[in-house]
Amino acid sequence: MSAITGDYSRGAAGFWVENGEIQYPVSEITIAGNLKDMWRNIVTVGNDIETRSNIQCGSVLLPEMKIAGQ
Repeated sequence: MSAITGDYSRGAAGFWVENGEIQYPVSEITIAGNLKDMWRNIVTVGNDIETRSNIQCGSVLLPEMKIAGQ
C-alpha cells in the first residue's frame, strides 16, 4: 500500500456473491483500489462482528472493487 496515495493491491480469498447469495468460494485472487475511495464509499457494515487480535469489524459492503484472478 502507498501511504501517500492510498493505492493498494492485496492477495485475497473469500466468497463470490451474486444477488445477495453466496455462490462459491474463491482463492488466489487480487483486490486493488484506493483506501480513501473505499472508506468514502462504504455502503454498510454488518453486525457479524469478527475479532482478530484487538481489532473488531463486521462485513463491509462496497459498491465496487477491482478483482483479478482465475
